[in-house]
Amino acid sequence: MDARELRSEPAERIRVAMAAAERAPSVCNTRPWVLTRDGTHITVSADVDRRLDVTDPAARELVISCGAALYNIRTALRAHGDLPHVVAFPDPDRPGLLADVAVTGRVEPSDLERTLFASIRRRRTHRGPFLADVDDVRLVRALSAAATAEEATLHLITDDSLVRSLGGLVAGAEFLHRHERGHAEELARWVRTPDSRLLTGVRAEDFPPTEQTDSGMFPGRDYGGNRIRGLLDVHGEVSGTVAILSTPADTRSSHLSAGQALQRMLLTATAGGVSAAFHTQPLEEPLLRAFITERICGAHPQMIMRLGRAHPHRSALDDEIKAVLAGS
Repeated sequence: MDARELRSEPAERIRVAMAAAERAPSVCNTRPWVLTRDGTHITVSADVDRRLDVTDPAARELVISCGAALYNIRTALRAHGDLPHVVAFPDPDRPGLLADVAVTGRVEPSDLERTLFASIRRRRTHRGPFLADVDDVRLVRALSAAATAEEATLHLITDDSLVRSLGGLVAGAEFLHRHERGHAEELARWVRTPDSRLLTGVRAEDFPPTEQTDSGMFPGRDYGGNRIRGLLDVHGEVSGTVAILSTPADTRSSHLSAGQALQRMLLTATAGGVSAAFHTQPLEEPLLRAFITERICGAHPQMIMRLGRAHPHRSALDDEIKAVLAGS
C-alpha cells in the first residue's frame, strides 16, 4: 500500500499508528502499554502487570515508556495527514488510562513529520561505546528544541568533572543493583534467548561484545553474568555526549511529557545519524536522584543518556531539519 492509498484509509492509518507505538523504547523493553481503538480514537493505558516492582516501584519509568509510545502515535498520524488531539489522563476514576488520542481533522504533513515517522523504524537503543560525539551544532539545537516542545529540558553535560561525577553515580548505582538479589532476579527475567518468540525483553544479541573491558564509567545494566561492560574509552572509542532529560515537576503528567519529549528527541537524533544509550540506574535510587536534581541539573531528572555516532559513515541531516535549524 503506497502513501496515497494509506492516507485515504482511516482504519489503516489508525492501524499504522498503533504499530508505530509498539516500536517505542521502554524500560527493559517491557512494552508496558495497552492500546485500544474505537473508530478514530486510540487510548493508551498502563499495563501494571509489566511494571518492574523492584526497579520502578512508583511506575515512573513505566509512564515515561508509555509517553514514548504516545508520541509515536502522534507522529504516525501527523505523517499520514491526520490531526491528533490528545487528552492526557482523561478519566480521574481510571488512573491507568494515560491518554486518549482522537483524530479531529486532516492536515498536510510536513517533510519533517514524514522524516520523524521514517525514523521510528530506524531508531535503535545503542549499547557500547561510540565512534564520535555529537558534533553538529544544528543538530544539538534541534534536540534541545524537541525536548522543549514537549515541556522538558535537555541538559548537555560538557564539563569533564561533571561527566565523570555522573558516570560515577551510574557506576555506583549499577554496582548496588548487581549485588542486590531482587534487582538481579527481576532484570534476569527480561533476558530473551535468540530463539525466543517473545516481543518483550532484552535479547541476547543486543548485548555488546563480551571482549570489551570494564572501564567502570557509564556501565549498562547487567542482566546476569556481567554481560554488559563498561563503556568509556574502550579501544579508542568514546563515551559520547552525556545528557540529562528533565522536567520542572515530577508528577505522572510530567512523566508522560518526559516520554514524549524523549521520543521526539530520539527520532530527531536518528534523522541526524545519532544514536542514544540509556543509563537510568541512579534515577532508580531516590537519594541519588535527589542529588542529581540539586547538584547537577536543577530540575527533576527523568533520563540520563549518552548520544553519539555509532557508525563510521556520518549521516547527513535531513534537508527539512537543516532548514528548521537554519531558522532557529
